[in-house]
Amino acid sequence: MHKLKNDWNSDTQRDSGSESAPLLSSESHTSMDFAIFPDSETSDLESTSTNKYFKYGSLEASSFSSTVTVIPKRPPPLSQDHVLVTPLSLSTSCPLNVTQDSCYEIHNTDLIFHSEIYEANNRQYVLNDFASKYLSESYSLKQETISSTCKDTKSKQSSLVTVFSIWNTILGSSLLTIPWGIQMAGFFPGIILVLVMSGLCLYTAYCLLVVHKYYGGYKGIEVIQLSRIYLNKWAEYIAKMFSITVLLGAIIAYWVLMSNFLYNSVNFIHDSIVGTNQQSEINNSSHPSEVLCPKEMTNITNVIHDYNSLGPIWDLYRTVPLFLALLIFPLLNFNNPTFFTKFNSLGTASIMYLIVFVLIKSISWGINMDETDWENSWTVKSSFPALSGTLAMSFFIHNIIITVMQNNHDQSKNGRDLSIAYLLVMVTYMIVGVLFYVCFPLKKSCIEDNFLNNFQKWSGLTVGARIVLLFQLLTVYPLLAYMLRMLLLSSIWKTFNIGCVIIVNVILVSVCILFAVFVPYIGTIIRYTGALSGFIYVFTLPSLLYLAILRQQKKMTVFCTLLHISIPIFGFLNLLAQFFITES
Repeated sequence: MHKLKNDWNSDTQRDSGSESAPLLSSESHTSMDFAIFPDSETSDLESTSTNKYFKYGSLEASSFSSTVTVIPKRPPPLSQDHVLVTPLSLSTSCPLNVTQDSCYEIHNTDLIFHSEIYEANNRQYVLNDFASKYLSESYSLKQETISSTCKDTKSKQSSLVTVFSIWNTILGSSLLTIPWGIQMAGFFPGIILVLVMSGLCLYTAYCLLVVHKYYGGYKGIEVIQLSRIYLNKWAEYIAKMFSITVLLGAIIAYWVLMSNFLYNSVNFIHDSIVGTNQQSEINNSSHPSEVLCPKEMTNITNVIHDYNSLGPIWDLYRTVPLFLALLIFPLLNFNNPTFFTKFNSLGTASIMYLIVFVLIKSISWGINMDETDWENSWTVKSSFPALSGTLAMSFFIHNIIITVMQNNHDQSKNGRDLSIAYLLVMVTYMIVGVLFYVCFPLKKSCIEDNFLNNFQKWSGLTVGARIVLLFQLLTVYPLLAYMLRMLLLSSIWKTFNIGCVIIVNVILVSVCILFAVFVPYIGTIIRYTGALSGFIYVFTLPSLLYLAILRQQKKMTVFCTLLHISIPIFGFLNLLAQFFITES
């Protein structure tokens, strides 16, 4: 069998940068296993009989990386007469109605599909050189072997598990910013924007699934590969670059949050031990004892950011990010990050904790919307793009959605399950954002981009939330850093040593520290990252890939063309608008 040189090595990897996206739980829950450890009970990062683990994130010693060929355009299926036929035509002028399965039944043993990737007994085999001489070689494969292989590739994951995996992955640290985003947009305009963005992100994610199924549904194929196949190599480079951007934005946001949680948690523990009581430092009729408005506390002691008992050595914006580096950096140099995946359930626990937290606080406060608030509830604020930028990250899962959905047992239910998952995400954001906004007892302009900052340090539920989130982020950050390091180093070198790893880790930690010191605004970081990455990954690439398929099928219509061109334009305007928001 001929072995052609691989043009690109991404077949041996998964592009799994999310947070996504979707930050608090992105890459930290069930779908993290899909992204890093695809379809095998044995981690790809561990030594197996077939592959050596990627030591320190390198690509060395992969058993098949050197034999994988350029993936051809979607291979045509065989007819019942064993004759190659053209790809399945579209049933309508706009929607792609693809029914092609990735497993082909082969009756003629003299004909083999050399590019079909399949799995058997948890080992991967790559059949190469489909495009060159698929009729020139004779290779005997028994029909029962192919049949059993196709059965093995089907995942046992139910639709229910798939739905909650997507829900768990999309929801992230942006959950803490949704009330602030609604405040920035206006009450009812904010609700409408959440509905519009959820529907738009759902549609573009579904477009990626359709394009992947049209290509053949092969495992190991994600947006980066599809961009090269149906667009060009520059689209592949752009996709990889913005996948790096998503991960970089995620780890920066995590660092800011971890600094905040570490700072407040240590202060609470210290004051509890020494008996310091600052509960009533701010106590007047307009400020409930447990709720703060930091924007109005510039001239008085801020009980969130000023603790004389610990002194200047423990400062949120100067020293704490450095202390955090001492805690985190040793964890980044592990050559096998699978240990941190053991804490996946913390992501679900932290999300459920935040939802219960908001419900309890909202019930205790009651509705706090006066006549003026209701009159202004339909007013669209000029700062509304802050919410749309945040939502582009809040609904982001596009760079790993294909991998996640490939684990669904019934592939025909992918569209339904994806829709249900997005509906659950939207409802979760509505519960947290709308309830907190409506019931917040102070002026709505007081809502912080991290709503936990609106609470005193001694508030019991708030203390629990910060400690749970801190520990959860400490386990997620090394995974995201590992994935980002993989993308960065594999884009430059095929193999690399521990020295390269340490240098990259130092650079990443330094960047995070700089943001935590000079731009410690989680809402600003998320909205810029979401708008920038969303412009490419959420709005542009899915639309262009969909149009490319329509063009191949000669089914492009004026309506579909205008629709899929307007989506990237919307994404670009969303990105551009972020630079004109003055309020942070």
